[in-house]
Amino acid sequence: MTESFSASRWTKGNRIFPTRIEVGPDRVTRIQPKWIGSTEESIAIPNVASVEIAPGLLFSDIRIDSTGGSNPIASHGHTKGDARRIRELIEQYQRTAGKS
Repeated sequence: MTESFSASRWTKGNRIFPTRIEVGPDRVTRIQPKWIGSTEESIAIPNVASVEIAPGLLFSDIRIDSTGGSNPIASHGHTKGDARRIRELIEQYQRTAGKS
C-alpha cells in the first residue's frame, strides 16, 4: 500500500503544483507536477541510506539519500508530522525487506 504526502501550497515552489512524495513497500518517489506532465525521481527502499528531516517553524524539509551516492530526493514544505511519517514508513519497509 502506497502512502502519498503533498507539500503545503504555502511554501515556495509549491503554490501551483505542490511536490508529492509517495512511499510504498518497493520505492520512495518524489513527483513534481508541471504544466504538462511531471518529473519523477525514485529510490528503491533497500537502497535508501538515510532520511534527514530539517524541521522549521511551520514546515519541514526532507532529504532521502541513496546507498549508490546518486542524487538524493529532496523536498520542502511538508508538515512535521508528514516528514516523520515518511521516515517511519521507509524504516518499516526496510525492516520488512530485511526479513525476507
